[in-house]
Amino acid sequence: MSELRNDLAALKIERDAPVASRRWPVFLLLPAVLFLGALYVLRFQDRAIEVATVKVTRTEVSAESIAAGHAGAPLLTASGYIVARRKAVVSAKIQGRLSSLRVEEGSRVREGEIIARLENRDYLAQVERAEASVQRSEADLAEASRQKRVAADLERQQIGTKDTLEAASSRVAVTEAALRQARADAEFYRAVLANTEIRAPFSGTVVKKMAEVGESVAPIPPGVNISTASGAIVALADLDTLEVEVDVAESNVAKLSADQPAEVTAEAFPDRKFNGRLRQIIPTADRTKATVQVKVTILDKDKDLKPEMSARVQFTEKAVPVNRSIAGGASDLGAAVQSVVTAPESAIVTRDGASVAFEIVEGRAKRRVVEVTSKNGGAARIKKGLYGGETLVDAPPVNLQDGDSVRPKAN
Repeated sequence: MSELRNDLAALKIERDAPVASRRWPVFLLLPAVLFLGALYVLRFQDRAIEVATVKVTRTEVSAESIAAGHAGAPLLTASGYIVARRKAVVSAKIQGRLSSLRVEEGSRVREGEIIARLENRDYLAQVERAEASVQRSEADLAEASRQKRVAADLERQQIGTKDTLEAASSRVAVTEAALRQARADAEFYRAVLANTEIRAPFSGTVVKKMAEVGESVAPIPPGVNISTASGAIVALADLDTLEVEVDVAESNVAKLSADQPAEVTAEAFPDRKFNGRLRQIIPTADRTKATVQVKVTILDKDKDLKPEMSARVQFTEKAVPVNRSIAGGASDLGAAVQSVVTAPESAIVTRDGASVAFEIVEGRAKRRVVEVTSKNGGAARIKKGLYGGETLVDAPPVNLQDGDSVRPKAN
């Protein structure tokens, strides 16, 4: 029996004994739980679509800018060259050799100012000879007139005959005609002599000198190319009439109208913009290029702009002032503005027949239906749906849906 009691005592549970040894499985499971949680988080993040982003811009344009003609949104862009509306290749009216040239490239001349002279000794001699012929004809006329008076007196005294008087009268008529001819010849040679002086047809600047003293020059036909003109003396341009000639695609000409505002950028000064205004649309197209030439007057005068420079013209929509109301319901004319909202064209896509953009709001893509009035140069003008300042998904993926989780790409 004692042995049995000893065996039962060995089987007794001591409740005060430590239980730490029973908790070790919990510590083994904790890393596994943390790993599974991290894996879940990573999988959830991977579900967010990585996208590029762009911003919507809003521009407020003042009344002064509207009046200046450069307040509208971009409409279309065309390239061309700066030219002077008033230009001429100056040559002599007669053939001859230059005896003097008073100008250089860049010289400013006034209308009627002498630019050059031709050798004129032979023409001076012709003028003197013609003037001498006039004097001789005047003397012949005086003598014929005297003889006519004598014949008339003799005829009245019945000493001379009527036939003698008529002959004297005929000699007077002949000498009068000879005198008129001599005077006309003298006037002609004076004009020829005057043509040896080449004068500026209008006030402007010499843009190219095409002859030197001692060279022979000759009249050239109108409309000749400045760079290939032979026999010309100088090329003259009025730099106050600079404009840009650009070629616009036939499909875009309908977007333009008289006095369309524009911004001109010379390739030589890409960081500077000049105000312009459409002056003329040439009423014929170029069938080889399917374009129509358009001429844009440069409103800002600048000494750095030169003829034949390459230039880019961005036509803008005609701005319509919108008056903001002030207290009391009156209109503040000084606060007339136009709000222009633009977004990159790449952010606008077509879904279900509508133009939409995806705005990023709290990490999710929110579908926005927008109304686009025009697209040009990679920018779209927004009439409805966006208001400026929004962050949009650039080039939205085809599978992007409203409410999808997105995250911007790191720059």
